[in-house]
Amino acid sequence: MGLTQPHFPTLDLEEWARGTRSERLRPMARHVAEYGFGTPDVVYVLYALKIALYVLVGMAFALSTPGVDGFTHVGSWWSLPVVFEKAVLWTMLFEVLGLGCGFGPLNLRITPPLGSFLYWLRPGTIRLPPWQLPGLRGTTRTPLDVALYGGLVAALLWALLGSLPDAQVITVLLLLAAIGLRDKTIFLAARSEVYGTLAIAFLFGGADTIVGAKLVLLCIWWGAATSKLNRHFPNVVATMLSNSPLMRSPVLTRRLHRHVPDDLRPSRLTEWIAHGSTAVEYVVPLVLITSRGGTVTTVAAIVMILFHLNILVSMPMGVPLEWNVFMMFAIGNLFVKHAGLGLSDVQHPAPLVLLLVVVVSTVALGNVRPDLVSFLPAMRYYAGNWDTSVWLFTPSGLGKLTEGTVRAAPMPYDALEAFYGKEQAVLPIWIGYAFRSMHSHGRALFSLVDRLAPDESDLLLEGELVAGVVLGWNFGDGHMHNENLVAALQERCHFEPGEVRVVMLESQPIQRQAQRYRLVDAATGELERGEVLVRDMVAAQPWELLPVHVQS
Repeated sequence: MGLTQPHFPTLDLEEWARGTRSERLRPMARHVAEYGFGTPDVVYVLYALKIALYVLVGMAFALSTPGVDGFTHVGSWWSLPVVFEKAVLWTMLFEVLGLGCGFGPLNLRITPPLGSFLYWLRPGTIRLPPWQLPGLRGTTRTPLDVALYGGLVAALLWALLGSLPDAQVITVLLLLAAIGLRDKTIFLAARSEVYGTLAIAFLFGGADTIVGAKLVLLCIWWGAATSKLNRHFPNVVATMLSNSPLMRSPVLTRRLHRHVPDDLRPSRLTEWIAHGSTAVEYVVPLVLITSRGGTVTTVAAIVMILFHLNILVSMPMGVPLEWNVFMMFAIGNLFVKHAGLGLSDVQHPAPLVLLLVVVVSTVALGNVRPDLVSFLPAMRYYAGNWDTSVWLFTPSGLGKLTEGTVRAAPMPYDALEAFYGKEQAVLPIWIGYAFRSMHSHGRALFSLVDRLAPDESDLLLEGELVAGVVLGWNFGDGHMHNENLVAALQERCHFEPGEVRVVMLESQPIQRQAQRYRLVDAATGELERGEVLVRDMVAAQPWELLPVHVQS
């Protein structure tokens, strides 16, 4: 691995290509266990520069506030409530422009590294309304949708360049809500469950705003911790740390797995790390919100900052990097500099209680019925348990997709071929398959793919990569590439039976130890449904096929 060169496994490509899908996955999974994606260092430099841009521009917006002055005197103004509020709105703008989550080569977005505003400002592209209701029906972006999105960007800039009166915040929230009714993709891309919810707390005023923001962050941490109460999460930790740019020694990465190269399930050490981090995410935020300053608050804040710093440098799937930077800033601003403000200081509890009821109810529903709630508003972040899909294309089906849609970016393999050539481009594609199979749900996905395409002749693409190309944004959420997207593409591309088939795997509800699946043909509809047991998923090796329980 070097500055510009990736670290690919050394293989006899002709012999490797003759193997079955499982046989080809095996060496790739071993490679991921020891080296992760093998990403060139220049990619990490790109992401570091992007974080620096995020911080510097955020500082510039803070300095545009009347009464805030001194680029080199950050200590005199960084903890002001209005600076925190601008950090929230700036991060929302950063995300909704496509510069945050889902950006760049770590999501196979190479040229261009984002779609988002380039795509959402074009009439005729695909939108996905959350409900097919009067006034919302249809999947084609209209001039109204473009105006709403452009209006949101303009409203955020207007707010960031001013002193943030309530009218500016209300305008942002109203536009965000209108967009959410028309297109769930943009609503999710804005990370509305974090920044939209915090913006609502701005309207409470005074101490109520600070306390409300603290409670929203507590819901985020506890929601994320609750989602990790499963048997999938140790697989996430092993894979994420193996892919960390700081874990360059195979001696260390091997310790994350039981016995490399034959048993790639998480080791006992990894399980302890996973369970320990879940405990931290429950206990330390409670200390932060109940303590009123002093050594206890300082130590708790340092622990949570290190918690987010570890996620940041591990380059997790979806690369939510600026989100972690924001959370570290929020810890210092809210819980350290305003440690003295707590529940007893709230002047008007009713709006705060109502906001918390909505947030907690959404999180609860998302855990019990994940088929109804995206993993983002359900705050089930990176726990190895979210809706996923794999799409199978015949050459004719792929041609129709290319001809029938306006795409935000080239298909992933086209972009890779431009960099590595046709022969080598297959390696990062298969490393991506292996990366998915290192997660327990990936083993279920490939077992279900085997039911749809045992002859292994179709091209496989993860649903989030399809979404990135035809929706302009992707962040791993299967709610964006389920039957709704299939129907939108069928309307445009008119696939014949067998040209496009999709494996859809639902998230595991907290009360059941199984994940439901559906096998769908774009032209004819659902072919099969059933479930895969979690115990089988976590017991298998990444290249093994699982038992499938067909229900209909």
